Amino acid sequence: MRKEQRLSREQLAPWVYEPPAPREGEPPVRIDWAAVFGNANPVEVEVGTGKGLFLLNAALARPDTNFYGIEIVRKYQLYATTRYAIRELANVRTACADAKALFRLHVAPGSVQAVHVYFPDPWWKKRHRKRRVFTQEFAADIARALPTGGRLLIASDVEEYFGVMTAIARAMPAYSERPEETDRAAPRTDAGFATNFERKARAAGGGVWRAVYERTSADVTVVPDPA
Repeated sequence: MRKEQRLSREQLAPWVYEPPAPREGEPPVRIDWAAVFGNANPVEVEVGTGKGLFLLNAALARPDTNFYGIEIVRKYQLYATTRYAIRELANVRTACADAKALFRLHVAPGSVQAVHVYFPDPWWKKRHRKRRVFTQEFAADIARALPTGGRLLIASDVEEYFGVMTAIARAMPAYSERPEETDRAAPRTDAGFATNFERKARAAGGGVWRAVYERTSADVTVVPDPA
């Protein structure tokens, strides 16, 4: 991994927000986005930021949108956060957390405008399937977090996993596919591909699949697992 400039945890702290764990007998704390970012701009969440390339480009291109990156691996979360901190990007915050738990417990209904899920680990073995981030329950939690008209944007370099993701979303009345917006998912930039994962997939000669879904006004339902 190429080293970014080293910053201490204290120096990175302004770019990190991790909601407190629920206390016994008390409801979990819902994230107050206006308090986290200091403004009322719309919020978009990326699940699995990795080294942070997508959020870096998105935050630079859209300073009037706030971006929240969730990464379960601490070293990658710190690496990505360093990229934002050294550029002093005011519209990015990160968390080292389990995205499924964070959405379920801490993201208020209708509070984020878009959710990006790019190149999640497929966890091939059956006994590891429970570790997959994009489950039918998680898709339902994302739908609850989006207002009507919000967007779920997904991309994968694993066709089988992409098929599972799209089967889940297509089975839910809360989502309506928007094929005309496919290029918005992990969009290419002037500098190249939007994520490090796509760069690797392209270099290896593999394909990439994308989809965009709009949040409808229908009730949220949990559908059977197509996997």
